[in-house]
Amino acid sequence: MSKFKKKKSGELPAISTASLPDIVFMLLFFFMVATVMRQNTLMIDNKLPSADQIEKLDKKDLVMYIYAGKPSARYRASAGNQARVQLNDKFAEVDEIKAFILAERASKREELLPFLTTALKVDGDTNMGLVGDIKKELRDVQALKINYTTRTGSATDNLKK
Repeated sequence: MSKFKKKKSGELPAISTASLPDIVFMLLFFFMVATVMRQNTLMIDNKLPSADQIEKLDKKDLVMYIYAGKPSARYRASAGNQARVQLNDKFAEVDEIKAFILAERASKREELLPFLTTALKVDGDTNMGLVGDIKKELRDVQALKINYTTRTGSATDNLKK
């Protein structure tokens, strides 16, 4: 009778690379789905005030954002230390808000115009005079649907100590 012999060479079989393209494409699709592209680069310090009674906006594509606050440390040399208005990716003056709103309205379909909302993302330390000026400009172009963006928390968190 013959004897069965085990291979004692210790060699490992070659690794199969047949499923490697599937793994690469799964990773690619995962990162495509999980990545969120930022719409605007924030050029101001924006520590939003707290509020306890908030509602989430449903359709973010119908929102026009106006940022207000002191320029961040990166932009203080060129923009100064006073509170500024940011529209899209650039600093703007208060009188440029009308043109911004009209341009945003022109880029939307006509049936969506009544649903457009202006969201004010104003830093908690910003002077209310600037906010009042922004609201006056919005009134002049009949942008009367305004949302104040806040973060969740107690309203007493806004009091300075």
